[in-house]
Amino acid sequence: MDDWSIDEVEARFSEAAETARRLPPARVMGYLNVWPILLRMAPERAPADDEVHHFPPSPAAIDRMLEVTRWVQWLDTESRHIVWMRADRCEWSQIARRFGCAVRTVQRRRKIALSIVTEHLNGVSEVAAS
Repeated sequence: MDDWSIDEVEARFSEAAETARRLPPARVMGYLNVWPILLRMAPERAPADDEVHHFPPSPAAIDRMLEVTRWVQWLDTESRHIVWMRADRCEWSQIARRFGCAVRTVQRRRKIALSIVTEHLNGVSEVAAS
């Protein structure tokens, strides 16, 4: 991209959070479950919640997610948490409670953090072009 906007950076953070959510869980290798598989009857299966299976993300989506994780190095720790929590669809009030400030303050800090990332991206693309 030649010129990044705050909306594009915000969309990329949201996509990265969704990609991270769709990654398979990390499991410890080498452990074995020796319990037999229980076949349940239909009435026993009815109250069980069906697990939602997500398709794994594409390699291109994972590359974009890793690119976004490099972007957060330009931010301080608190701004990183604010940006990631909002990208992960947390409510403003929940984020504000976590940081002990008003909702409007959290919104302002997030906007500043996204503008910092946007400025870095636009600066990097200008340097790469010359």
